[in-house]
Order: sequence, then structure tokens, then C-alpha cells
Amino acid sequence: MAKEIKAQVKLQIPAGAATPAPPVGSALGQHGVNIMDFCKQFNAKTADKKGQTIPVIITIYKDKKFDFEIKTPPTSELIKKKINLAKGASKTGSEKVGKISWKDIEEIAKIKLPDLNAVDIEQAKKTIAGSARSMGLEVF
Repeated sequence: MAKEIKAQVKLQIPAGAATPAPPVGSALGQHGVNIMDFCKQFNAKTADKKGQTIPVIITIYKDKKFDFEIKTPPTSELIKKKINLAKGASKTGSEKVGKISWKDIEEIAKIKLPDLNAVDIEQAKKTIAGSARSMGLEVF
């Protein structure tokens, strides 16, 4: 018999740095989850990704046990890291803050592919290019 799901919580946590403090503590505490257990498991699984923000989906069951699924870092974070950009444009569409090559976009698309609803790498590249443009980047 499948376990009964009580809740699903989506968080973005710095890799290897989950602590019982908010947002983790407040999000999981209300469901009666052992917060230290989650923090230890999450930090162990993400220790190799230090410096990145990792989206995680935590499934909490009625018996207060939990599972979690780690996703790829946000597209904007991957783009900023790839071209050493501090932040995206404040005025989307009219302000240009930099350039990104199709080669860089393809590398990011390969990382993001499992989490995108794209069928192939070409669709994934278009999705990533769209994100880059909305950040004020010129794709060349």
C-alpha cells in the first residue's frame, strides 16, 4: 500500500547549507517533520554543489516521514554563473546587460533538460535563450 501524502513543500535552499532556521524550519515544522533529519540528508546530497541554490520538492507523509527530490539550479542562476553576471536587467526588453553565446546556452540546456518540459535539446535551448533575453542578455 502506498504511503498517504500529507503535503508537498517546494523550497530553494543553498546547497549543503540547510539549517533548522527559516525557511526550512518553518516550512517543515508545521508538518511535524524531523527538521534536523531533513537538513542532514539534504546537506549530504548537495555538498558537492556548494555555492548554488538548489530547488527541492519535499513530500511529507501522514506518518511524518518524508522523501525529497533535488532539482537543477534555477536557469537565471546558471546563466549568471556562466557569464559572470551580477544581476539581470531591471528593465526587461529595453536594457541590455550583456551577451551570451549559443554554445553557453547549449551547455546550460544540457544541465536543465531533466527539469524542463522540453522534448529535445533544441527546445531546451530555446527555453534557456528566452530566459536569457528576459534577463537583458543578447544571444549571439
